[in-house]
Amino acid sequence: MLSSQQVEQFITDGYVRLGQVFPRALADEGREILWQDMGCKQLDSKTWRRAVIWLGGHHDAPFAKAANTPELLSAFDQLVGPDRWVPMSGLGTFPVRFPTNMDTGDTGWHIDASFPSPDSAADDFLSWRVNVNSKGRALLALFLLSDVGELDAPTRIRVGSHMMVARLLEPWGEDGIAVRSWDLTSTAICKEVVATGEAGTVYLCHPFLVHAAQINRGQAPRFMAQPPLFPKKELDVRVESPLPVYPVEAAIRRALEDAREAV
Repeated sequence: MLSSQQVEQFITDGYVRLGQVFPRALADEGREILWQDMGCKQLDSKTWRRAVIWLGGHHDAPFAKAANTPELLSAFDQLVGPDRWVPMSGLGTFPVRFPTNMDTGDTGWHIDASFPSPDSAADDFLSWRVNVNSKGRALLALFLLSDVGELDAPTRIRVGSHMMVARLLEPWGEDGIAVRSWDLTSTAICKEVVATGEAGTVYLCHPFLVHAAQINRGQAPRFMAQPPLFPKKELDVRVESPLPVYPVEAAIRRALEDAREAV
């Protein structure tokens, strides 16, 4: 189970790091499947044709097992609430990043959109929306399927940025705002950390946590899955709740309360 310090870190910083939360053997098996899907040869770098290859969701046994370890299920209960999240049947998406010195064009700071508006195109995720209740998304998880050091394209994280995002989202209400329509420049004041660790490490992130990819300056491909955890029940942080308030919701409520007290 997460300690009280880890839970508080999640609320204040927006993420918690769980080292070796699934076996390295599952990561090894998963990478073998992904190599086959990419059509690249692990030992022949001449077949690494692109700097980034995006792969969709996979439900093979290694991915399903990695997503459902007892430690992870317990953490989901602690952060989101028992029976408030949809079990994962696998992992995805997978941005596989190969060593390069070229700008890959996908390293901007962002949060992940979670629901479409009536006029959103299915394949235009910049037109999808986010609202203050985090409709459609309970957590963002980063599953490291390879060892990720400082040079191996670790995801960049702006610590505590989820609090700022909650306050930015409040005026937009239930309708929320499209990802392409807003500016996260103000979160640049946040401390930056990177999601490093050995294969089997998982970062559980608040849905509002601002993060960014970076190019792989290391020697080996970086394998990571970044699945959402979907909610069973939608939040409404604008009303008093008679139910227990779990950390994902508590972080949003604290951010909004702090903003009101500062006025």
